[in-house]
Amino acid sequence: MNRLICIESTDSKYMVKLNLIMNRKRNSLLSVLAFAIMFSLLSNLNTANGQPPGFQRPPLPPIPIKGDTTHTLSRHFSNATSVKIPPFSNGFIHRWLVLEPIKKDIARNNIFTDNYLRSEFKNNNFSEDYLVMPKAGEMVKVGNQDLKWYALDSKTFNFNLFNFSYDINKPKYGLLFWLVTVIECQEEIQNVRMTAGCNSGGMFWLNGQEVLMLSGDRDMIVDNVTSPLLTLKKGKNIIRGAVINGPGMANFCLRFIDEKGKAVRNISISQD
Repeated sequence: MNRLICIESTDSKYMVKLNLIMNRKRNSLLSVLAFAIMFSLLSNLNTANGQPPGFQRPPLPPIPIKGDTTHTLSRHFSNATSVKIPPFSNGFIHRWLVLEPIKKDIARNNIFTDNYLRSEFKNNNFSEDYLVMPKAGEMVKVGNQDLKWYALDSKTFNFNLFNFSYDINKPKYGLLFWLVTVIECQEEIQNVRMTAGCNSGGMFWLNGQEVLMLSGDRDMIVDNVTSPLLTLKKGKNIIRGAVINGPGMANFCLRFIDEKGKAVRNISISQD
């Protein structure tokens, strides 16, 4: 009798031990299966995306604006007239003579250092006379490119050069733009500052003197760069600008502010 009890006890212990071994094996097998399934899913995901793990997909090209196939300046601009106009209520100057873009081979925008901009603008200048006033429709030659001047009023506070280039069926990337406008003052206005923002790099001159440098790969931000204190003389003041960009948008905005940071509005804008 005692022998039977011992055998049963031994069998019970054996069964418990066997169950423990089986459970461990089953858990190990489940872990292996889970890893295999996870690996398979990740592999399928990478295959579906068409790229191996760690591969960075290049940026997608910009999506065209739906229905924007007009290529007409009237979509974003109005032709400037001989009538003088005030700036917008927030002071932004929206009438500019703009030259057709000069095509440049620019792969990236982080090359726009001060020295680079000065060199490019000097070597691709339509005139070394910074007080010369071009005329709408006038043709000039820069390098081997024959380019036309336009006199335009922007419908927005910023002058969108990307839209301008698209509207006249020119390339949209890798471009240099020249700009000129005239600010007229009834009286001398002292202690003002020129402010500007542009995408991507640019420079601006007032009455032949360099006033603003916007180097680097910038986004267009209102009042991004501010000049030292300036004086707008009585009568005509000539502003010249140059904006350059590689890939991406190209636009700018410019205005004058007083010592308190308020927009200067007691001026008029003309094209000659």
